[in-house]
Amino acid sequence: EENGHQNKRLKSDADEEDAEDQNKKSPKRKIVLLMAYSGKGYHGMQRNVGSSQFKTIEDDLVSALVQSGCIPENHGEDMKKMSFQRCARTDKGVSAAGQIVSLKVRLIDDILEKINNHLPSHIRILGLKRVTGGFNSKNKCDARTYSYMLPTFAFAHKDHGVQAELYRLDTETLQRVNKLLACYKGTHNFHNFTSQKGPRDPSAKRYIMEMYCGEPFVRENMEFAVIKVKGQSFMMHQIRKMIGLVIAIVKGYAAESIMECSWGEEKVDVPKAPGLGLVLEKVHFEKYNRRFGNDGLHEPLEWTEEEEKIAVFKEQYIYPTIINTEREEKSMANWLSTLPIHDFNSSAVEMQTNNKNSKKSSDPEGSDGCGDDSD
Repeated sequence: EENGHQNKRLKSDADEEDAEDQNKKSPKRKIVLLMAYSGKGYHGMQRNVGSSQFKTIEDDLVSALVQSGCIPENHGEDMKKMSFQRCARTDKGVSAAGQIVSLKVRLIDDILEKINNHLPSHIRILGLKRVTGGFNSKNKCDARTYSYMLPTFAFAHKDHGVQAELYRLDTETLQRVNKLLACYKGTHNFHNFTSQKGPRDPSAKRYIMEMYCGEPFVRENMEFAVIKVKGQSFMMHQIRKMIGLVIAIVKGYAAESIMECSWGEEKVDVPKAPGLGLVLEKVHFEKYNRRFGNDGLHEPLEWTEEEEKIAVFKEQYIYPTIINTEREEKSMANWLSTLPIHDFNSSAVEMQTNNKNSKKSSDPEGSDGCGDDSD
């Protein structure tokens, strides 16, 4: 019996030594990981070390990296040690189909399989590429593309009583939606589309490359449509407020002229559409690809080979979550019922008074938008 125990001890010591040898043989390299996740039930992407009550996507990711042997345990506690950087800081409930993180890891055998084995099925690492030593996924990113999936009854005029399940978006309304969304293109002052930024804050100016709503489609007897927006970077709540204002105009609660006013210095009460439906689709590295993508040492950061895996993940985890949550919790219908309380014509002075009063009577607004780089 004693010999048996001793043999077991020797075997476990030998296993540990093998793992250490494997780690010594695997030098640390700077890589990027292509991630997809369903954000429901998470308090966003970014890890809050020491705050275990608010679970984030990075909590699960770091745990999987440690357990798979890619990073030492102390790197999980201090993420700077592995030069970790996420490309976009998605907020509470927001999903991603093409999030990118950069970090230094040991390039162990079957690395993707091993990381995924320690992740829940609604978080997947779909790809990996080597990058330059100084690469930082946030700073090197030229643009981000988000999508927002919503039930089309959101665009039904307020004076026409409609049943959510029966509503179908007509061509004329879709054209009007797209005309309004196209107004966002170019550089505008979006101080009214986020919190805690004044009209003269230079960082409130953002550049939007494209924004449009695609053709509607029916899922589970309800009609949905997807809005796509590509911009250099977005502030907290910005996309949800951009969409919220267009819905308010199309429904007849606000005049079209409000959009122009919202980019001016005056305070405008811009409604914020629900977080459900917002998905980080893709991040773009055009400058990096031009410089390093074909240098013979590095690959361009494009993911054509992974596109099918991304599409499958969206169909399995992201779309069903959005559709089922919408049907069960009615987040869009409930939010639409709050639109009549917005005063789209109030002056800056009235707004400040209202804000002071509302702050006294309610909790401050939570951060649950699409703040991919909110300062």
